[in-house]
Amino acid sequence: MLQKKKITFSLLLLVLMGACTYPAKEHINLEEQAWIHGSEDCEQNSDPLIQVVKYDEDTWILRQNKCTNYEAPFMFLFFGKNKALLMDTGATREEDKFPLYQTVKSLIDARQKEYATDLQLVVAHTHAHGDHHAADAQFQGKPATSVIGLQVEDIKSFFAIENWPENNAVYDLGDRALEIIPIPGHQKSSIAVYDPQSGILLTGDTFYPGRLYVEDWSVFKESIRKLYDFTKKHEISYILGNHIEMSLEPGKDYPIGTLYQPEEQKLPLYPEDLEELHKALERLGDQPTREIHDKFIIYPIK
Repeated sequence: MLQKKKITFSLLLLVLMGACTYPAKEHINLEEQAWIHGSEDCEQNSDPLIQVVKYDEDTWILRQNKCTNYEAPFMFLFFGKNKALLMDTGATREEDKFPLYQTVKSLIDARQKEYATDLQLVVAHTHAHGDHHAADAQFQGKPATSVIGLQVEDIKSFFAIENWPENNAVYDLGDRALEIIPIPGHQKSSIAVYDPQSGILLTGDTFYPGRLYVEDWSVFKESIRKLYDFTKKHEISYILGNHIEMSLEPGKDYPIGTLYQPEEQKLPLYPEDLEELHKALERLGDQPTREIHDKFIIYPIK
């Protein structure tokens, strides 16, 4: 009987951790997706305050207009059967300048109408820097909405993560189980999110086409090793961070505060790009070192 229980539990874990095969869903090619990228004259900018892109029927990608904040962060909305998960709330608090709640609510309302279901919205964050949680206040106190705190203890408690940052956790949206992966180093509460259904791996500001600001060198190295090992064992379609700071010219970044990026790098990165970062960090050893690569820059800040 004990052996049978162990087998049953193992099968349950396989299902939750994404070993099951999700139905194939039609999705866009992110290599070809054009993003709003600011203007030479923001007074003449006519782009939406928030660009909303449907990746597939269950996944949406949003980008903040650079003319409202030069950081122009990306946000990600995942729909399951019972819940929706919004990762990050952007860089602007004021709803008239950045109507994130109303934008997300419209997507949820349409989803609930189409599927005749009620959804709980969970708002979480890739990390605790201000350009990723500025609009939290728009969601706080709203019906059927939970906003997760920014501290490590908040994240550990909500997602039931044990032995932070070594262990991962599974969070089920209802027939859509996401893996929550602690990856401190850029910032203490940094997490990655893996979605087996789409193959998307969110890495926040830990890994993206830009300046990889490293707060804790040794911890960052370990987190990148952890992500690298993870990508070798899981099917990854895209690695998506929260910003684009690199241009299409290899190794060339846009200066901080840039409001117009007409030739910016593509959003998606791939496991081979992560492998490049991992090997560079191993080669650099224990000495924090700034180093330029084609699609990213290793950038210690301490």
